[in-house]
Amino acid sequence: MTQPATPARPVTEKSPPADGARGPVRALVAHADLRTLSLLGVLGALIVVGGVTQPDAFLDTDNVQLILTQASVIGVVTVGMTFVIISGGIDLSVGAIVALASVWATTVATQEYGFAGILFTAVVVGLGCGLVNGLLIAYGGMVPFIATLAMLASGRGLALEITDGKTQMVTVDGVLKLGERDAYVLGVPPLVMVFAAVTAVGWLLLNRTTFGRRSVAVGGNAEAARLAGIDVRRQRLYLYLLSGLCCGIAAFLLIVLAGSGQNTNGNLYELDAIAAVIIGGTLLSGGRGTITGSVLGVLIFTTITNIFALNNLETAVQQIAKGAIIVAAVLVQRRTATT
Repeated sequence: MTQPATPARPVTEKSPPADGARGPVRALVAHADLRTLSLLGVLGALIVVGGVTQPDAFLDTDNVQLILTQASVIGVVTVGMTFVIISGGIDLSVGAIVALASVWATTVATQEYGFAGILFTAVVVGLGCGLVNGLLIAYGGMVPFIATLAMLASGRGLALEITDGKTQMVTVDGVLKLGERDAYVLGVPPLVMVFAAVTAVGWLLLNRTTFGRRSVAVGGNAEAARLAGIDVRRQRLYLYLLSGLCCGIAAFLLIVLAGSGQNTNGNLYELDAIAAVIIGGTLLSGGRGTITGSVLGVLIFTTITNIFALNNLETAVQQIAKGAIIVAAVLVQRRTATT
């Protein structure tokens, strides 16, 4: 005997409320990334520590502006690094590219073309280095670690050759004025506004475009992405071009900040950027990551450095603290990846 059919659900029965029917706060909490909230909590705790240990100095407006300005240069580099690591790659050459772009853009010949010449040269040098990395990795079949390591050595060597170990002072007024207080807009330094703009564009590119979805797909499973019709080699080339572009922009910001170009610029930027990306929740194996998390990682490291400097703690202690944070972040990643 057949069982009677289950009666259909009455049309008058209420369905679970959609996200839009919830209150705005509940909807935000329901969709908030736990890792992002955790990073915000860590940043908040650091602000409390800084405010307690050095209340007058840390919470001063000038110091807040300093933290944001220092975060801007490495932050722009970190945005490009986020895309590279999400795709399953790595870029060890970002610091050397920043150095090379900054010294090439501050030579006497370049400065004769004024503000536009310095900005154009920095961006083009960054793109050129990114192009070389992308071609070697995507079409030359080189491992990203080796290709970018070679670029690191070459870039540093060429930067030293250009400067002959000397500091190249900027004489273009338009560039120097960007670093002055008179250029601030409502108390916000121009460098911070550039960082915010790059972050916004990076977020939109990753979360609202086909380019971003393809980057995640390549990092998750390159072969599956290829079978799905994605040109994996071309995508990787674009990603390293993007990283080079970010390095060129960062080089220009560093020129504004320092008022000079040096072959030592961007020292250890690759380690700081990779650390910030990892702290932000991007998997080193690729396939997952957020721009928001990476930016919060940059702010956390910059704030830690500032607190340590205000409390006259040794640089060695700062490095130990950063190393401990990186290890903790990787352990958390492994735990969350297996659950």
